[in-house]
Amino acid sequence: MYSYIKGQITEVMPTHITVDNNGIGYMIKVPNPYLYENNLNKDALTIYTYQNVREDAIELYGFSTKEEKQMFISLISVKGLGPKGALAILASSTPNDLANAILDGNDKYFKTFPGVGAKLSQQIILDLKGKINLEETSSTPKDERLESVNLALKSLGYNATEIKNVTKKLVISKDDTINSLVVQALRMLNKA
Repeated sequence: MYSYIKGQITEVMPTHITVDNNGIGYMIKVPNPYLYENNLNKDALTIYTYQNVREDAIELYGFSTKEEKQMFISLISVKGLGPKGALAILASSTPNDLANAILDGNDKYFKTFPGVGAKLSQQIILDLKGKINLEETSSTPKDERLESVNLALKSLGYNATEIKNVTKKLVISKDDTINSLVVQALRMLNKA
């Protein structure tokens, strides 16, 4: 699976963009391809990707931010909503707006998107309420080290609540390494 692809955008089509990475053109379906027109044949750009494998196709979906990618993954987990519908929703909304609508239980908001009726709108809220964290969809810059600490603690079996409680208590200096922050977090968790 691909986490991201960094390369030059060489083609913008109604349904996808093509990203050239070391001489290989990756066709990537994105929410709104025309947002990338200003980047056509310019400097390399990072596209966060999700690979969808079906019996009859292998498709790459791309997003301009990690938050947008995560919201896409959340949306396609909803019963009755596939990648095409999730892209349509993301094409005219932000991850933060979607998270707010889910948290507020605003089913009218989702009915405004193509292919989303009353039943699917309620299903989105039912399936995702409590699973979407506004902090995760925020576009404010994050310390990359904290994301690595979160992943390390998660891989060690700690749950999201334990990780969130300990990471907000971490004392972080510019000289701290990921390893030193993980050790600091583990000490706090072991005292609890």
